[in-house]
Amino acid sequence: MEGLMNKVDKKLDVIIIGAAIVDLPLRPVSKEVFDVVSYPVDGITMTIGGDALNESTIITRLGHRVGLMSCIGVDVPGWFVIDHCKSNNIDTTYIKQDPEKVTSINVGLVAADGERTFITNRQGSLWKFCYEDLDMSALKDARILSFASIFNNPLFDNKALVSVFSKAKEEGMIICADMVSPKLDEKLEDIREALGYIDYFFPNFEEACELTGETEEDRVADVIYNCGVKNVIMKIGKRGCYIRNAEGSMIVPACKGVTAIDTIGAGDNFASGFITALLEGKELRECAVYANCTAAVSVQYVGATGGVKNKQMVDDMLAKYREDYKQQINE
Repeated sequence: MEGLMNKVDKKLDVIIIGAAIVDLPLRPVSKEVFDVVSYPVDGITMTIGGDALNESTIITRLGHRVGLMSCIGVDVPGWFVIDHCKSNNIDTTYIKQDPEKVTSINVGLVAADGERTFITNRQGSLWKFCYEDLDMSALKDARILSFASIFNNPLFDNKALVSVFSKAKEEGMIICADMVSPKLDEKLEDIREALGYIDYFFPNFEEACELTGETEEDRVADVIYNCGVKNVIMKIGKRGCYIRNAEGSMIVPACKGVTAIDTIGAGDNFASGFITALLEGKELRECAVYANCTAAVSVQYVGATGGVKNKQMVDDMLAKYREDYKQQINE
């Protein structure tokens, strides 16, 4: 872990850059939603959302000090975000409230099998958040930088990412990042330089295929690794995650016996678990196991942050994981 736990103590453990928004999850929704005048669902609740806010919430609940760097409006959804951060002990010092921006609200349409799609507002803060909204001095305050999702905030292009990542490296930070599908048809070449700064990269398989143009796990991971990413940690759904680094590749299997009811935020929870394990000095495979366990807890509940309430829930899942795989581990 590059002596992560032996560094001079910082104000925070993690700085997370990305979206802080409000989600309106609707579940269950089918394709017939437009065929009727009125479509009843089991519940409509305003919840916090956005990759960075989800990660901040989960990592804080898992026992670590988190600062969120984002931009929101001076509006009701914006204050909803701030109130959530304060009640969850997330440092809000680096959240910019801009009266010229509107806090994004995403409507999540969740199918009965837990799969989902989002309806987003192109004029909201998710689309308007930019490099100029950042307080770069914050990077001296933490040991890990997590850029919650490349492409999620379209104004963070390669130039902006390189500016952030190079500054983080000057401060001796470990850099983690996830990604979503490009919103503006960006290609691998558009972020190749930025990828070279990343220590741990968490794409899911479908996103990575889209980015690389490859369709086989080993080839997909190799293409990303060859861009300079130190550790490619590719989420492969119900099978777990595929890791590629200088030592080769391996698959870390998913938790057994998990029935997903809502996959919203599963990737954010995976990243949160991995970063938590990094902070605790765990080895790479154990970081991936802990990430799988965190995601497994998440998908059994509604909402991105509705599952992991505390560290004990993930530790219980981890104990079950070790029991389920005891024979394989012993071998």
